[in-house]
Amino acid sequence: MVHPNSTLVWTINGTGTAIEIAFLTLFLIFCHDKRKRIKVLLIAVVEIIFIAVVTTLVLTLSHTTNRRSMVVGIIASCFNIMMYAAPLSIMKLVISTKSVEYMPFFLSLASFANGVAWTTYAFLPFDPFIAVPNGLGTLFSLAQLVLYATYYKSTKRIIAARQEAKIEMNLSEVVVNGGDDGPKKTGGAP
Repeated sequence: MVHPNSTLVWTINGTGTAIEIAFLTLFLIFCHDKRKRIKVLLIAVVEIIFIAVVTTLVLTLSHTTNRRSMVVGIIASCFNIMMYAAPLSIMKLVISTKSVEYMPFFLSLASFANGVAWTTYAFLPFDPFIAVPNGLGTLFSLAQLVLYATYYKSTKRIIAARQEAKIEMNLSEVVVNGGDDGPKKTGGAP
């Protein structure tokens, strides 16, 4: 055990790991694209090797609970911050297109709720390795929700205009009954 009295932390992370393994297994079974399957499998193998190396090094080189907590806490914080920061590229797309079409609202809301819950938990007995990444995650998620509120109406207009243009494009090709020669196309798009 790296950090004593952390039942809630290892329980939720163990559950998340089990769910992720189930998801990856289903993906590997049902994905028809061989390249994607191999890519996901290779990433999973690299992650497993990384975890094994870190575990071995921490358990053999760090002999105190405080040192183990420090090493694992820093590594976990870095990955947690990367997880929360991943949607930042989508936020750039939202700002440039003025559309939240590719940023799911419920994912942003769940991320915000998760960040708030873990940040609150981190302050019960103060734990900086939980507070810092989840506090940042809360801010990143809040920024996503603000963007969503800002560009929600313009997204509806953009989608409506796109569908209207699609309908007009479909109507530009009209089939008319040309008599004995059969149907003739007129007014087609160039």
